[in-house]
Amino acid sequence: MSKKPVKSTLVVGGATLVSRIFGYARDAIIFIVFGANAGTDAFFVAFRIPNFLRRLFAEGAFSQAFVPVMTAHLHNSENDFKRLIDHVTGLLSIILLIITALGILCSPWLIHIFAPGFDDPAQELLASDMLKITFPYALFISLTALSGSILNIRQKFAVPALTPVLLNLSLIGAAVWLSPQMENPVTALAWGVFIAGVAQLLFQIPFLIKAHSLPLPKLSGAKQGVDRILNLMLPAIFGSSIVQINLLINTIIASYLLAGSISWLYISDRFVELPLALFGIATATVILPMLSKQHVSNQYQAFDQTMQWALKISLLISIPAMLGLVVLSGPILSTLVQYREFNVFDTQMATLSLMAYSLGLPAFIFIKVLAPGFYSRQDTKTPVKIGAFVIIINIALNLLFIWLLPDIKTPGAHAGLALATSLSAYINASLLFILLRRANVLHASSDRLSLGLKVFFSSIAMFLCLWWINPGPEVWSNWNGITRFASLSGLVIVGISIYVGLLLIFGLRPNHFRLQSH
Repeated sequence: MSKKPVKSTLVVGGATLVSRIFGYARDAIIFIVFGANAGTDAFFVAFRIPNFLRRLFAEGAFSQAFVPVMTAHLHNSENDFKRLIDHVTGLLSIILLIITALGILCSPWLIHIFAPGFDDPAQELLASDMLKITFPYALFISLTALSGSILNIRQKFAVPALTPVLLNLSLIGAAVWLSPQMENPVTALAWGVFIAGVAQLLFQIPFLIKAHSLPLPKLSGAKQGVDRILNLMLPAIFGSSIVQINLLINTIIASYLLAGSISWLYISDRFVELPLALFGIATATVILPMLSKQHVSNQYQAFDQTMQWALKISLLISIPAMLGLVVLSGPILSTLVQYREFNVFDTQMATLSLMAYSLGLPAFIFIKVLAPGFYSRQDTKTPVKIGAFVIIINIALNLLFIWLLPDIKTPGAHAGLALATSLSAYINASLLFILLRRANVLHASSDRLSLGLKVFFSSIAMFLCLWWINPGPEVWSNWNGITRFASLSGLVIVGISIYVGLLLIFGLRPNHFRLQSH
């Protein structure tokens, strides 16, 4: 039995945890300094557009298409591998330069597209000006994602996972030190994004050199491999990023809602991303190279066992994380961001959307770990078909929930958008699972069913206990910061203790999550 996949996941998860801790500090400082208002809504729109491209490359289409092909080339020879990364880097750099230039030139029109509900010309101009500053981030971070994929293939997981810390540090510095120097303080955040893009790319270069894998950009040398990546990548851009596309749709619709809605949705999504990144993305990052190698080597049983292991890890984490976030949404927001400019009303509104997003957490995680089952076999068409269907469902649910409201400016309307995203994610995950079963690469497992029942009952017990001992929102608002932190920490410890304790009573042990070495 081997602990290597577990160890690799823990390495990625641990590094990601460090990054997310800084991320929460970043978001807390942003909302404490600037609040949730038209200005922060403008920034989050200007940030979400290039950040969407980051999602595609760092966690979606690029890595899903590049890693399997790169693994096959490395399986052949080091020279094939080097020619491929050189060629891909050269071509990608040219494409990104063109996209970045167009993005800067077209920033006013992009704001019209992604925030059509901005009816204040000053807010619209502010968002456009900030987008011109933030858009180059897409160039830098996409090349950073390429570097991270190369390091992951080399089994160097920690460096790519730690790299986002630099974005968080940059935005913290911009909010605290740069914003007082700016005519419009919130624009400092846009410059923080730009600086972070450069820093993250430069950070990875020494590690690429050490791994003898620093790409030298070229426009030739591995045409067949590049063509294969492009063929896989173009449909995967759509198929692997359904959740992010749904979030963009939410941003568009939220621009018509009450001022602050985009910010409330943003902070809610950020808290859901912690367990998603720690376990969903971390597990997917580790299994994709493994699955790709197993597929190339025709190790079908090993392929199935790797998928089973990923699903078991996901079950173990996603259900308690979902219920824990639902019951502790208010306390988390009150403890971490409800200070100065972020007031009680902001906490109430963000709590609604955080609860709605939390309900979809298991689906978000399962999408991340099921998608590699397709991409490792160089099948991008199936997730695309599923994605197209799910986006239509999400839009329909969004419009339905908004249509049911007596007034589009009703407080809490934004939570309907979050709920629609969660519901459509379950449809997405279910279809991915069913089609993997039909493809006969993922089989039924009595162990997984048994684990699911143990996790479910343990999680319900944890939820009921936390719900019973959790003070009301007015109590949290009256406490000072230290009391809030102490109380929240106590609740988290109690919840984890109940959950883990019951799993141990049910007979679950760490060795149940080891993966057979192949």
